[in-house]
Amino acid sequence: MVEQRSDNIILDVRGLKKYFPIRSGFFRQVTGHVKAVDDVSFYVREGETLGLVGESGCGKTTASRTVMRLYDPTGGDAFFKTEKFSASGEPEMVNLFELDKEQMKVIRRDISMIFQDPVNSLNPRMSVFDIVAEPMVIHGMGAGPETEETVISLLERVGLRPEHIRRYPHEFSGGQRQRIGLARALSLHPKLIFCDEPVSALDVSIQAQTLNLMQDLQSDFDLAYLFVAHDLSVVQHISDRVAVMYVGKIAEMAESNELYNNPLHPYTEALMTAVPKPDPKYQSERVIMQGDVADPSNPPPGCYFHPRCKYAKDICSQQEPEFRELRPDHFVACHRAEELDLRGV
Repeated sequence: MVEQRSDNIILDVRGLKKYFPIRSGFFRQVTGHVKAVDDVSFYVREGETLGLVGESGCGKTTASRTVMRLYDPTGGDAFFKTEKFSASGEPEMVNLFELDKEQMKVIRRDISMIFQDPVNSLNPRMSVFDIVAEPMVIHGMGAGPETEETVISLLERVGLRPEHIRRYPHEFSGGQRQRIGLARALSLHPKLIFCDEPVSALDVSIQAQTLNLMQDLQSDFDLAYLFVAHDLSVVQHISDRVAVMYVGKIAEMAESNELYNNPLHPYTEALMTAVPKPDPKYQSERVIMQGDVADPSNPPPGCYFHPRCKYAKDICSQQEPEFRELRPDHFVACHRAEELDLRGV
């Protein structure tokens, strides 16, 4: 058990780190590390969607895969609410990073994932039935005629027809393939689904249909989502809360409307001013960030964002800012957050 922020937290990640070694020389000795995720903390409540956004390479996908134990963590903790190891049958928080392989297999019934690429995430040699039923077979829940009924029910729930059950992935469009991925993710009735940019490879019209479907499924199956994306418009549409990442760290985290309208971090402000407005007469006053994204293998001292920040002062280059709760449920890592008046959407 671990002390929780509230009773309805389903995932509580604290101080997550994932470093990848840099090897060089004839003997391939470790000469440094890429700090892909560096001391990241966030939480997901039951039935809500937490959006994880940031530029490409900021570590958002690595963070989600590390929590799922697809990567071995370098440090930190990830507490997940489950009753599977409770003697009393009541849900309790267990540290995913302390579980062995067999215990993680049990937990994976409650945690699922939707991958970014609807083409490469589906085995081209497997039929739709085999793809959707595979998790049930692995976990000993699929052996008999009721499995086919379950698969058909899941396909119909995501907008596909029963006759699709014997077809193969190449016979479907990109949007339909992602629906197959959704059905597979739902096959074990999980509590939490990691969504790794699930609509970024789809056309805009199909994106809207898929997002609306995901919201309907969330309501029907009482799901929590960790939604990884770089499209701020998509994140605003689907997320209850949003966490903004920059070079392996979370810069700001808040309720969606609060973050988009009242950002506290200069990086968040720059991202918000880049969101396109649906008005051709609107004259954008975009904040242009100077310089390049920091190198995660050799980050700058102090705040990682200070070389690109127009509000930076001496303390920003000397001392790393604390990630703190400045307003109720609004967290930020910026030395000047209290005094800056930043623009939102």
